[in-house]
Amino acid sequence: MVEKRYDWAAGAKLEEHTKRKHRILREYFFNYLRVRCQHPHREVFRLAVIDGFAGGGRYECGSAGSPIIFIEEIRNAINAINLNRVEQNLRTIEIECLFIFNDDIPEAIEILKSNIAPLHAEVKDSVRGLQIHVVYLNEKFETAYGRVKQHLEQSRVRNVIFNLDQYGYKHVERNTLLDILQSYSSAEIFYTFAITSLLTFLQKSDPKKLMAQLAPIGLNEGDLHRLDGKMSNHQWLGTAERIVFETFQDCASYVSPFSINNPGGWRYWLIHFANNYRARQVYNDILHQNSGAQAHFGRSGLNMLSYDPAHDDGNLYLFDMSGQNVARKQLLDDIPRLISESGDVMDVGEFYNSIYNMTPAHMDDIHSAIMDNPDIEVITPAGGERRKANTIGIGDSIKLRKQRSFYPVFRSDD
Repeated sequence: MVEKRYDWAAGAKLEEHTKRKHRILREYFFNYLRVRCQHPHREVFRLAVIDGFAGGGRYECGSAGSPIIFIEEIRNAINAINLNRVEQNLRTIEIECLFIFNDDIPEAIEILKSNIAPLHAEVKDSVRGLQIHVVYLNEKFETAYGRVKQHLEQSRVRNVIFNLDQYGYKHVERNTLLDILQSYSSAEIFYTFAITSLLTFLQKSDPKKLMAQLAPIGLNEGDLHRLDGKMSNHQWLGTAERIVFETFQDCASYVSPFSINNPGGWRYWLIHFANNYRARQVYNDILHQNSGAQAHFGRSGLNMLSYDPAHDDGNLYLFDMSGQNVARKQLLDDIPRLISESGDVMDVGEFYNSIYNMTPAHMDDIHSAIMDNPDIEVITPAGGERRKANTIGIGDSIKLRKQRSFYPVFRSDD
């Protein structure tokens, strides 16, 4: 596969799959800041944002690229957060952010500097409580990563977000993903790649395993060239998603292996890595607010990859209302089954930790399925029972009722 590089000097064209990525990135980053700054006693929040393939900042149509999106949304977020705090008679918060923008094309970095300068000046002059520092690097990402780590060490920032929107697949080593997520206690990564590039890599590194994974869609060894004709098939999406998840599942506690939605052929993947269930919870909810931006094929309850291609019992899940309706039905069965596997009760925090790597479901659908299930009750820390889905809290417990309508895991023969 020949890599397609942006020509920032001549004017880079904004493609549809990039628009969808940017919409998710913009809304997630705003909500990330809102969630991280919600503690009423927090007065300072510090973070670093590293854009490893930053580009020139604006496309030929004038739309913002990811570096400008990050700065615009941190500006929007602090204004919204502090307005809300003033209304609640709370102290306002300060946000300090280190931005590191890297691109290996010299012209792209020079164009980016000129596009960032007026926005940076505006923030400095007119946005109270926001301090940003921008570092520009001009190297291949794997080379730049060592310098990125030095900047992070000097700044002593624990909260880091990496945006790795690469060309193809080979520009970010898997070991680098692991190092990021192991080095920083609160790290998240947005990681983009072309699926054909990943399959080419896997064909060289583990061809037997790859062919076994591709067998359900009728591909044999040496048949990757026939893949284009199958990329719009739902079964291909499910197969590719499973390959992606198996490739990256040990990189982080929570890995979202969803394709950028393109019914004409699922070719590009946007993965979100995090080590905290709350990050995945927010990410799922953002996808539902942008239904159709990403796609999943399989189950939509708590075991999203546990479908059997031979029986074709998977569904296309576009994070829309139709998918949510299917998810709610599956969750009604999946949730009590999960609890019964642990005994008869789970803390809500333990429940979240156990489900969020394997579900595309919205938090509201999960909570509704808990409250609507006659076999489940939610107990407050004081021993009372919750009555409404939107009141479920992290300190609550989810308990199976004594009289329940499903079979236990183990049954003695009569």
